[in-house]
Amino acid sequence: MPKVSVKVKWGKETYPGVEVNTEDDPVVFKAQIFALTGVQPERQKVVCKGVTLRDDSWANFKLTNNALVLVMGSKEEDVPAAPVEKTKFVEDMNESELATALDMPEGLINLGNTCYMNATVQCLKTVPELRNALISYDKSSGGGTAGELTTALSETMVALEGGGAGACAGAAARLLRALHATAPRFAERAAGGGLAQQDASECWAEIVRALQQRLPAGPVAAPIDAAAVSDRTSVIEQYFGGTLDVQLVCSEAEEPPTRNTESFLQLSCFISQDVKYLQSGLRSKMSEQITKLSQTLGRDAIYTKTSKISRLPAYLTVQFVRFYYKEKESINAKILKDVKFPLDLDVYELCSPELQERLAPMRAKFKELDDATVESSLNARNKNHGDSKKVIKKKTVVPYWFDNDVGSNNSGYYRLQAVLTHRGRSSSSGHYVAWVARGDSWLRCDDDTVTPVSEEEVLKLSGGGDWHCAYLLLYGPRILELPEQEEEPMVTEVTDDTAGNPPTALA
Repeated sequence: MPKVSVKVKWGKETYPGVEVNTEDDPVVFKAQIFALTGVQPERQKVVCKGVTLRDDSWANFKLTNNALVLVMGSKEEDVPAAPVEKTKFVEDMNESELATALDMPEGLINLGNTCYMNATVQCLKTVPELRNALISYDKSSGGGTAGELTTALSETMVALEGGGAGACAGAAARLLRALHATAPRFAERAAGGGLAQQDASECWAEIVRALQQRLPAGPVAAPIDAAAVSDRTSVIEQYFGGTLDVQLVCSEAEEPPTRNTESFLQLSCFISQDVKYLQSGLRSKMSEQITKLSQTLGRDAIYTKTSKISRLPAYLTVQFVRFYYKEKESINAKILKDVKFPLDLDVYELCSPELQERLAPMRAKFKELDDATVESSLNARNKNHGDSKKVIKKKTVVPYWFDNDVGSNNSGYYRLQAVLTHRGRSSSSGHYVAWVARGDSWLRCDDDTVTPVSEEEVLKLSGGGDWHCAYLLLYGPRILELPEQEEEPMVTEVTDDTAGNPPTALA
């Protein structure tokens, strides 16, 4: 009987009807207890009929319906504090103290090698349009396992928005169960009996696939652009989906080139000996040699495949192809090579001539604003100190999409907003962490520990050693903000503290 309903007793509190799935790791049950009591799993002692529950096995711990489970352990806040607390400065704080002082957002507890899932969720959470769509998702709409996974992710987003550590722990446990139901390979066990480590890129793809099926494209909320439209049916296709114009030319025979269109939800950066920068890795994938059947020759022949982007998504996902299968060890070995990536990415050169022409007007506006910024800075420097007053004016956010294609990118300019990293030598081992932008600062989301980091630390995640190195990058659209009054060419201060982030008015 893998699923049973038990009574959990902690101190004077009793929680009846707690459903337990003994096919999950015991740590998942401890996460449920954490959600009920607020006692961290590592502080829990869980006992039933005199047997103490282990973290990695249900051995000898027999649960039946209505069994009484005793929980011993105190919440951290129940530990008496010292009567006199000495003032501590930011420079002297450890990571946990700093996170509390700076009001860090919630993290997700590791349920036993689930860092790959936690890091994926934290990266996807940085997309406001996706986050809003998930929070408003109709959880009664069904949809099989894809619907269950979407519902669980919706609950997780709600918990992360301020539900507290207990709510986040319970949501993470439900999300893990939904992920296992959708893709049973993620429920594989390691040699010791616990959950095996999984590939974060595969988890990302599985979650996005489910959302693509279940999250319909939403309307644009006024007043940003009430007239804007889109023919895309899902939020994923709308904001993450791009298209490529592809041409195939046979290198061994005279035959007319073939042209077709391909869709993508992410771009790949292949890492070769010559690739030192993200841009060169992306370019190399846009022109490659492939082998396919030639109707003219009646055999396989070499073709040159040339791809150009014809539709840019608002949010561009890039995967570093760091893992390759090593037959001798039967593992996905890792390429540790250092490949630099920028905070600001321009993909204009990867686009088709037709798209480049459409991008030109918005790029010209960005150039005007950048030139005005430089000019304003020089003028301020040349003025006397008494005359150098800052002019505070409101700004108008210009939509980053084309009028007839909500969720596209109309400039080719992107800003890095999330990095998913891996530390270790194979995709089935090691540790995954999310590094996400929040305004002008960055956060490291290492499971349930969230701490501030600098841009310099993020840029050091390019690889080259055994430290964390970038595996997946998520770029968002660069947002153009113009002064409301045209006679003021440059605004030196933004009144909205969310400036720099994508507009969140989309449903």
